[in-house]
Amino acid sequence: MSIERADGRSANELRPITIERNISRYAEGSAFIKWGNTHVLCTATVEEKVPPFMRGSGDGWVTAEYSMLPRSTHQRMQRDSSKGKINGRASEIQRLIGRSLRASVDMGLLGERSILIDCDVIQADGGTRTASITGGYVALLDALRFLVISEKLSVIPVKTQIAAVSAGKVSGSVLLDLCYEEDSAAEADTNLVMTSMGSFAEFQGTGEGGTFSRTELDEIINMGWNGIKELHRIQSQVLALTDEEKGLMTI
Repeated sequence: MSIERADGRSANELRPITIERNISRYAEGSAFIKWGNTHVLCTATVEEKVPPFMRGSGDGWVTAEYSMLPRSTHQRMQRDSSKGKINGRASEIQRLIGRSLRASVDMGLLGERSILIDCDVIQADGGTRTASITGGYVALLDALRFLVISEKLSVIPVKTQIAAVSAGKVSGSVLLDLCYEEDSAAEADTNLVMTSMGSFAEFQGTGEGGTFSRTELDEIINMGWNGIKELHRIQSQVLALTDEEKGLMTI
């Protein structure tokens, strides 16, 4: 079954994606990702400390924070600071971003320091978490490069590329990279986070008022992996990965 998509794309086609590096003057790594009409600013900050539960371990830490600007959506959203607490959705997303990006780093080689990835959604049209992970990886790698350039590390402690994409079932059809209109009408919705070798760092899938079959799941995974490979290509091109860096990415 085929479906006419809101923006005219084919079922297995990503929205247009651009990533601009070094967008922040002060951050050790930064990237501004435009994924269709979803725009996210990602910055990476290096801190020479780790959380209390990791002190003395010799390992580093990568974590993330995520927020949406008040007018990133159709109606103004109240800032978390004015509510006095982070909302549940943002908390779940930033944990996902942190888990996903940690999968790309050798924490032992990083040493007892932390890298904090801030993901701020400027404009939202579906897929903010996948854009945050994909753009966040670019900012993260540049922060790891900074540590080598500043002679705090002798080698970039990277194990793999990480990128993420959504896929779902809408009106009976499996579609890649759902925009807001599609996501809000989806019978099933998934997010795939995958390494350069095709392993999963995370897979989220749920029926949204519907179900999906084993056959449809296989189609989602195959379609998602093809999308991830294109995202890895875009990241590699934007980062101008060297052969040495590519040689470190083995999972």
